[in-house]
Parts: sequence; structure tokens; C-alpha cells
Amino acid sequence: MEKKKIKIKHRSVGGWIWVVVKYFSLIFFSFCAVLPVVSCVITAFKSDAEYQSTNVMTLPSSWTFDNFVRAFETAHMGRAFLNSLIVMVFVLIGAILVGTQLAYVLNRFKVPGNGLIRNLFLFASLLPAVAMQVTVYKIMGNLGFINHLYGYIIMMMGTDIISVYIFIQFMENIPVSLDESAIIDGASYFQIYWKIILPLLQPAIVTSAILKGVNTYNEYYSASLYLQDQNIRTIALSLYTFTGPLGNRYNLICAGVIISLLPALIVFIICQKQIYSGITAGAVKG
Repeated sequence: MEKKKIKIKHRSVGGWIWVVVKYFSLIFFSFCAVLPVVSCVITAFKSDAEYQSTNVMTLPSSWTFDNFVRAFETAHMGRAFLNSLIVMVFVLIGAILVGTQLAYVLNRFKVPGNGLIRNLFLFASLLPAVAMQVTVYKIMGNLGFINHLYGYIIMMMGTDIISVYIFIQFMENIPVSLDESAIIDGASYFQIYWKIILPLLQPAIVTSAILKGVNTYNEYYSASLYLQDQNIRTIALSLYTFTGPLGNRYNLICAGVIISLLPALIVFIICQKQIYSGITAGAVKG
């Protein structure tokens, strides 16, 4: 039997340099991403005096959960979590229903002005949200929606332009023959949307819900404008309880940040399979 010769691939000097640069950049940027999280965790366990007298990376003398308890009680984070949950649930339901119906109309019905409407949505996505806040605030004030949770929900429920395009692109891959077969069987347009289109849009809905949910949960600017009452603050606003003109209590802020991250982390761990499959399927279908 002939012995097979094993070819050993030798790297050139340039190849080794590229390998070193690649792994060094990966380690460096990973370190940059992890460092703020580590410093936040360390700071969350320090007392007020210890935070003032030590470096941010100096380990605390005692690892107690006093700061977490104080942050949760002082900032009324239990109520803030409930408000954020209420807002996020209603915003997601409303935005998904409105977005999928709008995408269904724009994709399936070739009415005059269809292209113009799509271009207007694209144009609206290019406008900075801050530039329109004066007009939006005046409208919210005239409608009596300021300092009311339902008013903030209605404003946040506004259809996300990115989600509409995700739904439209995904719907391009759903055969029109399904609609035609359903019409022959006597189904109405709403029945086609509810029983055929909406279930098939599940991967795109998961992708859109992730984007919209994260944005709603972390929203601070709009919440600070329209939710000024202490009883209707969201979790993002509760973290600013420990800031003021006399100084910021960063040890309590870091403890509150970690508490606010726990629900999102738990949801991600439990639903990571659905999240990954939804993003992958949405990207491929789109």
C-alpha cells in the first residue's frame, strides 16, 4: 500500500501577522465590552464611602446586597417594572397588528399611490425624532395624553417603519395563490389576513417584537417628557432617582441597572431559541 503523504501547510510571515492581529483585535474589543459590565457589578456592591474613596475596579470589602435592596425600595422599581410591562405588552400588540395590516395592504393591494406611500414611509424614517418632538408634545398636550400611561402607550404604539419593511419583505415570499384559494373558498380579506398571513409572518413578528420591545423597554427620552408623575414612571426613569444637583450615587445606580437587566436576561435565556430562529428566518426570508 502506498503511504499517503500528509501535507503540512506552512504559513507565511504575513499570514502569521494577520492571525496575531485578528486574535488580538478580538481579545481587545471583547475586553472593552466586558470591562464596563465588570466595573458596574463591582460598584454595585460598594458603600457610599467606599465608592468615594476607592477606584472603580477596586473590589468591595464586603459583598452584601444592601445597595440592591435600597435601590429597589427607594426608586420604587417594583411599580416601575409593572408600568414597563404594561407599556411593552400593549405597545407590542398594537404595533404588530397595525404593522402587519399595513404591510398586508401595501403588498397585496396594488392601489394607485402604493409606491408613493412606501416612499413617504421611507422619508419619515429619515427624519430625526428629536426634531418632531415640539409638534408631538403639543399634540399630546391638546389631547390630554401627558402624564397618562395610556397616552404614552398610544404614542409608542406608532408603527415602526423598520418593522413595516420587515413585514413587507417577508410577505413577498408568501404565494398569492394562498389568498386566491381562500377567496375561492369564500374567505374575506380579513380572514385571509388573520388565518393565513398572520400565522405565516411569525418569524418576522418575532424579529420585529425583539426590536420594538428592546426600544420600548429602554426608552428614556420620550418617557421623561410624557411620564412626569412619580406613580407612572417606567424602569428607565426609576434609575434617575439617584441623580441630582448635589451629586450622583453611582453605587445605587449600578445596582438599579443590574436589577433592570435581570428580567431581559431571564427572557433571553428562556426564549433564545425562538429569538435566534426568528432573526435568522426573518433575515433569510427578507
